[in-house]
Amino acid sequence: MQIDRRGVFFGAAAVAIAPEQGWAQSRDYAAAADYSAQRRGVSFLVMQGGRVLFEDYPRSSAGDTHELASGTKSFSGVLAAAMVQDGLLTLDEACADTLTEWGDDPVKRSATIRTLLSLSSGVGGGSIGRPSTYAASVAQPFAGAPGVFRYGPTPFQVFGEIVRRKLSAAGRPDDVLAFIDERLLRPAGVTHGSWRRQAGQANLPSGAQFNARNWARFGAFVQGGCRVEGRAIVDAQALADCFRPTPANPGYGLTWWLLRPGLVPPSPRSPIDSSAAALAGLPTVRMAAGAGDQRLYLIPDRDLVVVRQADGILARLAGGGTDWSDAAFLRLILN
Repeated sequence: MQIDRRGVFFGAAAVAIAPEQGWAQSRDYAAAADYSAQRRGVSFLVMQGGRVLFEDYPRSSAGDTHELASGTKSFSGVLAAAMVQDGLLTLDEACADTLTEWGDDPVKRSATIRTLLSLSSGVGGGSIGRPSTYAASVAQPFAGAPGVFRYGPTPFQVFGEIVRRKLSAAGRPDDVLAFIDERLLRPAGVTHGSWRRQAGQANLPSGAQFNARNWARFGAFVQGGCRVEGRAIVDAQALADCFRPTPANPGYGLTWWLLRPGLVPPSPRSPIDSSAAALAGLPTVRMAAGAGDQRLYLIPDRDLVVVRQADGILARLAGGGTDWSDAAFLRLILN
Protein backbone atom coordinates (compact mmCIF):
# COMPACT_ATOMS: atom_id res chain seq x y z
CA MET A 1 0.00 0.00 0.00
CA GLN A 2 1.32 3.44 -0.88
CA ILE A 3 2.21 5.41 2.22
CA ASP A 4 1.42 9.09 2.55
CA ARG A 5 4.56 10.99 1.56
CA ARG A 6 3.99 13.41 4.45
CA GLY A 7 3.15 10.77 7.08
CA VAL A 8 5.15 10.08 10.23
CA PHE A 9 4.88 6.45 11.31
CA PHE A 10 5.56 4.40 14.42
CA GLY A 11 6.26 0.90 13.13
CA ALA A 12 3.45 -0.06 10.80
CA ALA A 13 0.83 2.08 12.52
CA ALA A 14 0.00 5.62 11.45
CA VAL A 15 0.74 7.32 14.77
CA ALA A 16 2.07 10.87 14.96
CA ILE A 17 5.26 11.16 17.00
CA ALA A 18 6.19 14.28 18.93
CA PRO A 19 9.97 14.49 18.41
CA GLU A 20 12.13 15.43 21.37
CA GLN A 21 14.40 18.41 21.13
CA GLY A 22 17.20 17.80 18.63
CA TRP A 23 15.23 15.33 16.54
CA ALA A 24 14.51 16.21 12.92
CA GLN A 25 10.93 17.28 12.31
CA SER A 26 8.49 15.54 9.97
CA ARG A 27 8.44 18.49 7.55
CA ASP A 28 12.20 18.05 7.09
CA TYR A 29 11.70 14.38 6.27
CA ALA A 30 9.20 15.41 3.61
CA ALA A 31 11.74 17.75 2.05
CA ALA A 32 14.29 14.94 1.99
CA ALA A 33 11.66 12.63 0.48
CA ASP A 34 11.13 15.12 -2.33
CA TYR A 35 14.89 15.40 -2.90
CA SER A 36 15.17 11.62 -3.18
CA ALA A 37 12.07 11.14 -5.34
CA GLN A 38 13.23 13.76 -7.83
CA ARG A 39 16.45 11.76 -8.28
CA ARG A 40 14.96 8.37 -9.21
CA GLY A 41 14.20 7.42 -5.60
CA VAL A 42 12.00 4.39 -4.95
CA SER A 43 12.25 4.22 -1.15
CA PHE A 44 13.17 6.51 1.71
CA LEU A 45 12.92 5.56 5.38
CA VAL A 46 13.96 7.19 8.65
CA MET A 47 14.31 5.06 11.80
CA GLN A 48 15.23 6.18 15.29
CA GLY A 49 15.67 3.91 18.29
CA GLY A 50 14.36 1.03 16.21
CA ARG A 51 11.14 2.91 15.39
CA VAL A 52 10.18 3.88 11.86
CA LEU A 53 9.43 7.61 11.89
CA PHE A 54 8.84 8.17 8.19
CA GLU A 55 8.53 6.12 5.01
CA ASP A 56 8.11 7.12 1.38
CA TYR A 57 7.76 4.79 -1.59
CA PRO A 58 7.43 6.67 -4.90
CA ARG A 59 6.86 4.17 -7.73
CA SER A 60 7.17 1.20 -5.33
CA SER A 61 5.74 -0.20 -2.10
CA ALA A 62 7.11 -1.05 1.33
CA GLY A 63 7.48 -4.76 0.60
CA ASP A 64 9.39 -4.33 -2.68
CA THR A 65 13.03 -5.41 -2.57
CA HIS A 66 15.65 -3.48 -4.53
CA GLU A 67 19.23 -4.28 -5.38
CA LEU A 68 21.76 -2.71 -3.02
CA ALA A 69 24.58 -2.81 -5.59
CA SER A 70 27.78 -2.08 -3.62
CA GLY A 71 25.70 -1.45 -0.52
CA THR A 72 26.10 -5.23 -0.23
CA LYS A 73 29.81 -4.81 0.58
CA SER A 74 29.24 -3.56 4.11
CA PHE A 75 27.84 -6.89 5.30
CA SER A 76 31.36 -8.34 5.02
CA GLY A 77 32.86 -6.17 7.75
CA VAL A 78 30.15 -7.17 10.22
CA LEU A 79 30.54 -10.81 9.17
CA ALA A 80 34.27 -10.59 9.91
CA ALA A 81 33.48 -9.20 13.38
CA ALA A 82 31.15 -12.15 14.01
CA MET A 83 33.87 -14.59 12.95
CA VAL A 84 36.31 -12.91 15.35
CA GLN A 85 33.73 -13.48 18.09
CA ASP A 86 33.51 -17.15 17.08
CA GLY A 87 37.28 -17.64 17.08
CA LEU A 88 37.28 -18.41 13.36
CA LEU A 89 39.66 -15.59 12.41
CA THR A 90 41.48 -12.47 13.60
CA LEU A 91 41.61 -9.27 11.61
CA ASP A 92 45.41 -9.19 11.66
CA GLU A 93 46.05 -12.76 10.59
CA ALA A 94 47.65 -13.25 7.18
CA CYS A 95 45.24 -14.13 4.40
CA ALA A 96 47.89 -16.68 3.34
CA ASP A 97 47.22 -18.62 6.55
CA THR A 98 44.02 -19.71 4.82
CA LEU A 99 44.88 -19.06 1.17
CA THR A 100 47.99 -21.22 1.28
CA GLU A 101 48.63 -20.69 -2.44
CA TRP A 102 49.57 -17.10 -1.54
CA GLY A 103 52.35 -18.23 0.77
CA ASP A 104 55.20 -18.17 -1.75
CA ASP A 105 54.57 -14.57 -2.88
CA PRO A 106 56.01 -11.95 -0.47
CA VAL A 107 53.44 -9.29 -1.40
CA LYS A 108 50.48 -11.65 -1.12
CA ARG A 109 51.92 -13.06 2.09
CA SER A 110 51.83 -9.57 3.63
CA ALA A 111 48.06 -9.18 3.12
CA THR A 112 45.93 -9.50 6.25
CA ILE A 113 42.19 -9.73 6.58
CA ARG A 114 42.24 -6.16 7.91
CA THR A 115 44.07 -4.78 4.86
CA LEU A 116 41.92 -6.92 2.55
CA LEU A 117 38.67 -5.48 3.94
CA SER A 118 40.05 -1.93 4.06
CA LEU A 119 40.85 -2.34 0.32
CA SER A 120 44.54 -1.63 0.89
CA SER A 121 46.10 -5.10 0.68
CA GLY A 122 47.36 -4.86 -2.90
CA VAL A 123 44.48 -6.97 -4.27
CA GLY A 124 43.17 -5.27 -7.40
CA GLY A 125 39.71 -3.78 -7.38
CA GLY A 126 38.45 -5.64 -10.43
CA SER A 127 35.68 -4.66 -12.82
CA ILE A 128 32.95 -2.73 -10.99
CA GLY A 129 29.67 -4.61 -11.13
CA ARG A 130 31.28 -7.74 -12.62
CA PRO A 131 32.77 -9.78 -9.78
CA SER A 132 34.79 -12.90 -10.53
CA THR A 133 34.08 -16.13 -8.67
CA TYR A 134 35.78 -16.68 -5.35
CA ALA A 135 38.35 -19.02 -6.91
CA ALA A 136 39.10 -16.73 -9.85
CA SER A 137 39.48 -13.74 -7.54
CA VAL A 138 42.01 -15.57 -5.36
CA ALA A 139 43.97 -16.55 -8.48
CA GLN A 140 44.24 -13.00 -9.86
CA PRO A 141 47.64 -11.29 -9.64
CA PHE A 142 47.92 -8.40 -7.20
CA ALA A 143 47.52 -4.91 -8.65
CA GLY A 144 50.52 -3.51 -6.76
CA ALA A 145 52.06 -2.87 -3.38
CA PRO A 146 49.92 -2.67 -0.23
CA GLY A 147 48.95 0.62 1.35
CA VAL A 148 47.01 2.02 -1.63
CA PHE A 149 43.20 2.21 -1.62
CA ARG A 150 41.87 0.14 -4.54
CA TYR A 151 38.09 0.02 -4.70
CA GLY A 152 36.27 -2.82 -6.42
CA PRO A 153 34.67 -6.24 -6.04
CA THR A 154 37.70 -8.55 -6.01
CA PRO A 155 38.73 -8.16 -2.31
CA PHE A 156 35.24 -9.11 -1.21
CA GLN A 157 35.22 -12.26 -3.34
CA VAL A 158 38.65 -13.15 -1.92
CA PHE A 159 37.17 -12.68 1.55
CA GLY A 160 34.30 -14.95 0.53
CA GLU A 161 36.78 -17.72 -0.27
CA ILE A 162 38.49 -17.20 3.10
CA VAL A 163 35.11 -17.50 4.83
CA ARG A 164 34.27 -20.61 2.81
CA ARG A 165 37.54 -22.32 3.72
CA LYS A 166 37.28 -21.30 7.38
CA LEU A 167 33.82 -22.83 7.61
CA SER A 168 34.93 -26.00 5.87
CA ALA A 169 37.97 -26.35 8.16
CA ALA A 170 35.66 -26.00 11.18
CA GLY A 171 33.53 -28.86 9.86
CA ARG A 172 30.62 -26.59 9.00
CA PRO A 173 28.64 -26.24 5.75
CA ASP A 174 30.57 -23.86 3.48
CA ASP A 175 27.60 -21.94 2.03
CA VAL A 176 28.64 -18.37 2.84
CA LEU A 177 25.18 -16.86 2.39
CA ALA A 178 23.61 -19.48 4.65
CA PHE A 179 26.21 -18.55 7.26
CA ILE A 180 25.41 -14.81 6.91
CA ASP A 181 21.72 -15.59 7.35
CA GLU A 182 22.30 -17.84 10.35
CA ARG A 183 24.97 -15.80 12.09
CA LEU A 184 23.78 -12.23 11.49
CA LEU A 185 20.52 -11.67 9.71
CA ARG A 186 18.13 -14.06 11.46
CA PRO A 187 19.31 -13.01 14.94
CA ALA A 188 18.75 -9.39 13.86
CA GLY A 189 15.23 -10.19 12.63
CA VAL A 190 16.27 -9.32 9.08
CA THR A 191 15.17 -11.01 5.86
CA HIS A 192 16.19 -10.31 2.29
CA GLY A 193 15.13 -10.99 -1.27
CA SER A 194 17.29 -12.67 -3.88
CA TRP A 195 21.08 -12.57 -3.65
CA ARG A 196 23.09 -13.33 -6.77
CA ARG A 197 25.41 -16.31 -6.71
CA GLN A 198 28.32 -17.52 -8.82
CA ALA A 199 29.62 -21.09 -8.71
CA GLY A 200 27.15 -21.74 -5.92
CA GLN A 201 28.35 -18.93 -3.64
CA ALA A 202 26.86 -15.53 -2.92
CA ASN A 203 28.47 -12.45 -4.44
CA LEU A 204 29.74 -10.42 -1.49
CA PRO A 205 30.47 -7.11 -3.29
CA SER A 206 27.01 -6.72 -4.88
CA GLY A 207 23.81 -8.53 -5.74
CA ALA A 208 21.80 -8.52 -2.50
CA GLN A 209 18.20 -7.32 -2.62
CA PHE A 210 16.51 -5.85 0.47
CA ASN A 211 13.45 -3.77 1.10
CA ALA A 212 13.96 -0.50 2.95
CA ARG A 213 12.63 -1.75 6.27
CA ASN A 214 14.96 -4.74 6.44
CA TRP A 215 18.02 -2.78 5.34
CA ALA A 216 17.19 -0.20 8.02
CA ARG A 217 16.66 -2.96 10.58
CA PHE A 218 20.13 -4.29 9.81
CA GLY A 219 21.53 -0.77 10.16
CA ALA A 220 19.88 -0.35 13.56
CA PHE A 221 21.26 -3.74 14.61
CA VAL A 222 24.79 -2.65 13.70
CA GLN A 223 24.44 0.80 15.25
CA GLY A 224 23.24 -0.85 18.46
CA GLY A 225 26.39 -2.98 18.70
CA CYS A 226 24.88 -6.12 17.13
CA ARG A 227 23.18 -7.05 20.37
CA VAL A 228 20.51 -9.72 20.76
CA GLU A 229 18.66 -9.88 24.10
CA GLY A 230 21.35 -7.68 25.62
CA ARG A 231 24.25 -9.83 24.43
CA ALA A 232 26.71 -8.71 21.76
CA ILE A 233 26.90 -11.41 19.09
CA VAL A 234 29.94 -9.94 17.34
CA ASP A 235 33.33 -8.89 18.65
CA ALA A 236 33.02 -5.30 19.88
CA GLN A 237 36.56 -4.25 18.91
CA ALA A 238 36.27 -5.73 15.43
CA LEU A 239 32.92 -4.00 14.94
CA ALA A 240 34.44 -0.70 16.09
CA ASP A 241 37.25 -1.20 13.57
CA CYS A 242 34.64 -1.20 10.79
CA PHE A 243 34.21 2.51 11.52
CA ARG A 244 37.82 3.49 12.17
CA PRO A 245 39.59 5.52 9.44
CA THR A 246 42.41 3.67 7.73
CA PRO A 247 45.75 5.08 6.56
CA ALA A 248 44.97 4.42 2.89
CA ASN A 249 41.60 6.20 3.07
CA PRO A 250 40.44 8.44 5.96
CA GLY A 251 36.88 8.00 4.68
CA TYR A 252 36.82 4.20 4.70
CA GLY A 253 36.98 1.70 7.54
CA LEU A 254 36.44 -2.02 7.05
CA THR A 255 33.78 -2.19 4.30
CA TRP A 256 31.97 0.96 5.56
CA TRP A 257 32.28 4.52 4.27
CA LEU A 258 32.93 7.33 6.74
CA LEU A 259 31.64 10.69 5.52
CA ARG A 260 34.53 12.93 6.50
CA PRO A 261 37.00 15.27 4.77
CA GLY A 262 39.78 13.48 2.92
CA LEU A 263 37.57 10.58 1.88
CA VAL A 264 38.96 8.88 -1.24
CA PRO A 265 35.88 8.13 -3.38
CA PRO A 266 35.43 4.86 -5.26
CA SER A 267 35.92 6.62 -8.60
CA PRO A 268 36.40 10.16 -9.96
CA ARG A 269 32.73 10.18 -11.03
CA SER A 270 31.39 9.13 -7.64
CA PRO A 271 28.88 11.52 -6.02
CA ILE A 272 30.13 10.69 -2.51
CA ASP A 273 31.03 13.99 -0.88
CA SER A 274 34.56 14.27 0.47
CA SER A 275 35.46 17.95 0.81
CA ALA A 276 35.52 19.78 4.13
CA ALA A 277 33.23 22.46 2.69
CA ALA A 278 30.58 19.95 1.61
CA LEU A 279 30.65 18.06 4.90
CA ALA A 280 30.95 21.02 7.28
CA GLY A 281 28.60 20.78 10.24
CA LEU A 282 27.49 17.19 9.70
CA PRO A 283 27.69 14.79 12.66
CA THR A 284 29.41 11.41 12.44
CA VAL A 285 27.94 9.53 9.48
CA ARG A 286 28.73 5.92 8.57
CA MET A 287 27.47 4.67 5.26
CA ALA A 288 26.90 1.68 3.04
CA ALA A 289 26.71 2.93 -0.54
CA GLY A 290 25.99 1.48 -3.95
CA ALA A 291 25.67 2.51 -7.59
CA GLY A 292 22.53 4.42 -8.42
CA ASP A 293 22.91 6.24 -5.09
CA GLN A 294 21.71 3.40 -2.86
CA ARG A 295 22.37 4.47 0.71
CA LEU A 296 22.22 3.20 4.28
CA TYR A 297 23.30 5.94 6.69
CA LEU A 298 24.10 5.33 10.36
CA ILE A 299 24.11 8.54 12.44
CA PRO A 300 25.00 7.46 15.98
CA ASP A 301 24.83 10.94 17.57
CA ARG A 302 21.09 11.07 16.75
CA ASP A 303 20.47 7.30 16.90
CA LEU A 304 19.18 7.67 13.35
CA VAL A 305 19.23 5.10 10.57
CA VAL A 306 18.29 6.31 7.10
CA VAL A 307 17.70 4.22 3.98
CA ARG A 308 17.46 5.59 0.46
CA GLN A 309 17.04 3.35 -2.60
CA ALA A 310 16.71 4.23 -6.28
CA ASP A 311 16.58 2.78 -9.74
CA GLY A 312 19.17 3.52 -12.43
CA ILE A 313 21.93 1.18 -11.23
CA LEU A 314 22.88 0.03 -14.73
CA ALA A 315 23.01 3.62 -15.99
CA ARG A 316 25.37 4.58 -13.18
CA LEU A 317 27.60 1.58 -13.79
CA ALA A 318 27.75 2.62 -17.46
CA GLY A 319 29.06 6.02 -16.42
CA GLY A 320 25.85 8.01 -16.35
CA GLY A 321 25.84 11.27 -14.41
CA THR A 322 24.08 12.02 -11.15
CA ASP A 323 23.09 15.12 -9.24
CA TRP A 324 23.00 13.29 -5.91
CA SER A 325 24.70 14.82 -2.86
CA ASP A 326 24.89 12.94 0.42
CA ALA A 327 25.57 16.17 2.30
CA ALA A 328 22.59 18.00 0.80
CA PHE A 329 20.27 15.07 1.49
CA LEU A 330 21.47 14.66 5.08
CA ARG A 331 21.07 18.36 5.81
CA LEU A 332 17.41 18.10 4.83
CA ILE A 333 17.02 15.30 7.37
CA LEU A 334 19.14 16.71 10.19
CA ASN A 335 17.99 20.33 9.94
